[in-house]
Amino acid sequence: MGGKAYHLPESLKAQGEASMGEYGMNMETSNQISLDRTIPDLRMEECKYWDYPVDLPKASVILVFHNEGFTSLLRTVHSVINRTPARYLEEVLLVDDFSNKEDLNEKLEDYITRFNGKVRLIRNKEREGLIRTRSRGAKESRGEVIVFLDAHCEVGLNWLPPLLAPIYSDRKIMTVPVIDGIDFQTWEFRSVYEPDHHYRGIFEWGMLYKENELPEKEAKKRKYNSEPYKSPTHAGGLFAMDRAYFLELGGYDPGLLVWGGENFELSFKIWLCGGSIEWVPCSRIGHVYRSFMPYNFGKLADKVKGPLITYNYKRVIETWFDEKHKAYFYTREPLAMFLDMGDISDQVALKNKLKCNDFSWFMKHVAYDVYTKFPELPPNIFWGEAKNQGTNKCLDSMGRSAPAVIGTSYCHGAGSSQLFRLNAQGQIGHGERCVDADKQGVKLIFCRLGTVDGPWRYQNSTRQLEHAVLKRCLSVHPETNQLAMLRCDDNNLYQQWKFKEVRPDWSS
Repeated sequence: MGGKAYHLPESLKAQGEASMGEYGMNMETSNQISLDRTIPDLRMEECKYWDYPVDLPKASVILVFHNEGFTSLLRTVHSVINRTPARYLEEVLLVDDFSNKEDLNEKLEDYITRFNGKVRLIRNKEREGLIRTRSRGAKESRGEVIVFLDAHCEVGLNWLPPLLAPIYSDRKIMTVPVIDGIDFQTWEFRSVYEPDHHYRGIFEWGMLYKENELPEKEAKKRKYNSEPYKSPTHAGGLFAMDRAYFLELGGYDPGLLVWGGENFELSFKIWLCGGSIEWVPCSRIGHVYRSFMPYNFGKLADKVKGPLITYNYKRVIETWFDEKHKAYFYTREPLAMFLDMGDISDQVALKNKLKCNDFSWFMKHVAYDVYTKFPELPPNIFWGEAKNQGTNKCLDSMGRSAPAVIGTSYCHGAGSSQLFRLNAQGQIGHGERCVDADKQGVKLIFCRLGTVDGPWRYQNSTRQLEHAVLKRCLSVHPETNQLAMLRCDDNNLYQQWKFKEVRPDWSS
């Protein structure tokens, strides 16, 4: 069985570590592995017995890349060529988003000539970002169906026919494969899901992508466990669509910049405007989850005053959400209220032209399981920075990931690590995490799924934050300067917290 972990010899480990810093994955390991390696067949047994129509539409497989590792890109190409029935593959279209790596120039152009025109390469003349580059790929592709893959994937056996078959029966269906993992260090190929368990894409109110086990209601609609099923959203990187339908929907919002939020924009647009999304258990594709994003957004980020991804989310929210659900987003991300999202009039006009449903329809009939994990949010009583009156320092996550002890630091007014929210049901939130306390200290924790309440009570008269379970107050210990839960004392300045809304200066 192929796809096993490869461990570099001692003589190559330094090069491997250097490549990790450059690419977010171990390219030295990739360089040592065959471009035509075998990988395990992770499909369910049922998948091996499905018959598909012989006249399925032909597909263009589109790979967008920017400074991708040479062998990780080519292994993606090789896997598509090797494991795709030739009758269904129109082309592999490589779209270069203004890379400056030397081996992605003439060396790449020379290499793909061996595929006798089956692999095409087009290049951007300036950096456009993933979203706009994908849109260009869709417009310049030749297949009836477009399949987007990331440039560091390996497709599984018979991966394409199961993605094409639902589109063959209904051109308004987007199909999404099951995504397996390829280790960024060892290139080991493995499933990230339990066998025979199905998941689908949802979201939380800060617009982070999440997955939920397939609800029984949806599972019962199928005769076989290997059949496709409906999903509210998708992760964004890997999917298939009828090319003409993608363009009829306007493709991606051209106002979205670089990367982030485009998966939700397309998901909402499809569902609300007459289409649907199906996850396809019999199509398996491996994907390298990089250790970090190995490049910045360059000059594209200069077009936005504030966080670029939040800018994208706000465009999506203001176009597709109703007022009720917009409020949940701004409760979770209050600084987004002050972010300029640009002009969305074209997107709203498209929504009206296509006579799309409203968002409440989507939440009731399609994404009803979002509420199970992420209930409707109560309003914030306070949000912003919480300044301790004894030390004049602010509550701070210290940049740590949950679960972790938090502390205080000098107030900087920029939000980020010092942005906290206290809601009407006693929950202190920080991003998607929560604040709680025990005998070991005050901690950033994973919020309990399906709940929006918490133990904190703010006394306006004394400015104390009391923990309803511990019956103690959030304090800065005057000797250690650490956060502590101490007996409540109305006169203790180290227990007094003043909340202040922050307005980051994004103009500079």
